[in-house]
Amino acid sequence: MAVTARLDGAVYEQLVATEPAFERTELFDGIPAEKSAMSWHHGDLGVELTVVLRLQVDPHAYRLRANHARLALPGGDNYYIPDIAVIPNNPPALLRALDLHREPVPLVVEIWSPSTGDYDAAVKLPGYRLRGDAEVWWLYPPDRTLTRWLRRSDGGYDEEVIRGGVVDVVALPGVRVDLDALFRH
Repeated sequence: MAVTARLDGAVYEQLVATEPAFERTELFDGIPAEKSAMSWHHGDLGVELTVVLRLQVDPHAYRLRANHARLALPGGDNYYIPDIAVIPNNPPALLRALDLHREPVPLVVEIWSPSTGDYDAAVKLPGYRLRGDAEVWWLYPPDRTLTRWLRRSDGGYDEEVIRGGVVDVVALPGVRVDLDALFRH
């Protein structure tokens, strides 16, 4: 189904719920856009990080999503599908309910890919901070770095670039990621 007109959030949510063609579609300033194909390395990093997180995140408290959750930004014109998101475990009662989240989540991860990297860095990463997500990660394989933003109590963010070693996920106490091992894959 081709859509060329701007959509409001309600129409977008209805299309996502009923049209298979919208399964991988995000909404950017009211314009639907299918999430692009990613590189092999992007996929490999995403799977490896998902496994590392799955082994440590309490499944009774959180659910792990890889290219599935939709994070809604304030205003209803933007819905992003992050590469990885850790969300509170409060599944909806309806079997066909969307995996849609309006409230901030503990961890959101984007992984640089040649096809989407510039857009992710310029649009999606600031959008997650606008949502108030607790911890936002940007994995950048060419430099083997992690840039992360940690939400402060005043609503602002502290940014740091990490170039290796074991990283504690601040928003998920007890969860650690070995960047050197992750980037070796």
